[in-house]
Amino acid sequence: MKDKKSFIKGALCGALAVLLIVGLVSCGLRAGSFVAGTGRHSADTDKKMSVLKGLIDKNYLGEVDEEELEEGIYKGFISGLSDPYSVYYDEEETRMLVETTEGEYDGIGAVLSQDVKTGIVTLVQIYEGSPAMEAGLQDDDILYKVGDLEVTGKDLTEVVSHIKGEKGTEVQLTVYRGDDRKEVTVTAVRNTIQAQTIKYEMLEDQIGYVAVSEFDLVTYEQYEQALEDLKNQGMKGLVVDLRNNPGGNLSTVCEMLDLMLPEGLIVYTEDKDGNRQETKSDAGRRFELPLTVLMNGNSASASEIYAGAIQDYGIGTIVGTQSYGKGVVQQIFDLKDGTCVKLTIAEYFTPKGRNINGKGITPDVEIEYEKNEEDPEADNQLDQALEVLKEKIG
Repeated sequence: MKDKKSFIKGALCGALAVLLIVGLVSCGLRAGSFVAGTGRHSADTDKKMSVLKGLIDKNYLGEVDEEELEEGIYKGFISGLSDPYSVYYDEEETRMLVETTEGEYDGIGAVLSQDVKTGIVTLVQIYEGSPAMEAGLQDDDILYKVGDLEVTGKDLTEVVSHIKGEKGTEVQLTVYRGDDRKEVTVTAVRNTIQAQTIKYEMLEDQIGYVAVSEFDLVTYEQYEQALEDLKNQGMKGLVVDLRNNPGGNLSTVCEMLDLMLPEGLIVYTEDKDGNRQETKSDAGRRFELPLTVLMNGNSASASEIYAGAIQDYGIGTIVGTQSYGKGVVQQIFDLKDGTCVKLTIAEYFTPKGRNINGKGITPDVEIEYEKNEEDPEADNQLDQALEVLKEKIG
């Protein structure tokens, strides 16, 4: 089989490990005290902030950037929610966040994933022919530093903002590699990266293979084109590979599932007040060939919506390991000053009402990935997905 590993996992540097409602909702900044609440609460907070500012001005040894200090207040305020998915973004971070949904950016071409519990950032996919690949970075490298900045525990979007930059400029990255955690430092030259969130090919026995790296705004069109091309080649069955796919846009995954499902419910969300919002597929198109979906522990959010709907309707077999278990939705609010805040606003549920937050999707066929040292291209999980399809095709 052709270099299937390069077809797995994706394209974008800084894939968002969140499920986003697309679009910025305007929200003007509130004048006056930073903390909304009772007058006494606000007064106490303002008084304490004044005391802290006075102590800094009188005693702090280092240089003070007033703008950075203020931004730190906002970041700390949102971090007080203790929600790993709710984040305040400054102007630069906001620009980068919006850029990730447009399908083109200046960077190095690597997919980053972060463990919410440990804060460890991993390069889960090095983009084919990218500056990252040319610099010698590899899949599964653990990112330690960008320049002199240690990134473990930093917000993923902040990490990405340091990696991206003007085309032609250099960025130095330090990674830990392999079981012995060998430290490797490389320098990559940034370039314009075109988002290619879909990779596909026809495998043996006329089985189509489609890898989805992220559910971005450009993904639906790429996915639709891939299915059409494979059908024109005589496809008899399909593997959809969502391994290491961290998620993306809610609207995008719903549009893609509309191509796959019969008429009916795709997903529904419920907000803090119990308000329910449903997304449904129509009777226009549905996928009727044998189907398997590959998942692993890094398949999150929109990936889980996709797999959960396929599983609930019984139109495909989920193969791999337990998925990440992110069943909440974020919305981005524009603060009208070039900054924004991302807040968790709802939970989502599969068509049969399953809430997978903290649980994940359990595969129909469970199989751990086993690395073959003698054959780096070997993929036992994909082999299992193909076997399932072959039995269905007959």
